[in-house]
Amino acid sequence: MAQQAQVRSVEAIENFRAALIVFLGQARPAIEEIGAEVARTKGWLQQDRRRFWDNELKSRRRKLEEAQQELLNARLSEFQETTSLQVMAVNRLQRSVREGEEKLATVKRWDRELENRSAPMLKQAEQFQTLLMMEIPKAIAALGQMVKTLESYAGPAPPEASKPPEKTS
Repeated sequence: MAQQAQVRSVEAIENFRAALIVFLGQARPAIEEIGAEVARTKGWLQQDRRRFWDNELKSRRRKLEEAQQELLNARLSEFQETTSLQVMAVNRLQRSVREGEEKLATVKRWDRELENRSAPMLKQAEQFQTLLMMEIPKAIAALGQMVKTLESYAGPAPPEASKPPEKTS
């Protein structure tokens, strides 16, 4: 005869099935949130921060060009005393442009790093989500069927054959 199952508690199987249902209900939103959070971060870097620093850098470069033009005009004019203010303004704006370039480069680097670091994790999350969507429901159904089968097998015992009445003397 084949090996026999040693099922000691149908209730334990039911409890495991219930815990699996709870886990599925909690895991699905958590996995979906992972993808949504990465997408939000990518959008923030690629849209918001990138656009901000592109525009900011254009503005700073325009201000630098204006300050350089003012410095050139001051040098060409007869008022040599005022050029020191223009030189300081040009130096300050040059630092500002360099800072903007660094910030834009940082945003671009963060975008690349986010893509490189998140891609493998997102792939794993997708595989786990596939497991959640396909295999866990099958397991829940199989456990439910198992409980039904075991309950029908262990169901109420057949009624005992009625004993002949005892003789009283």
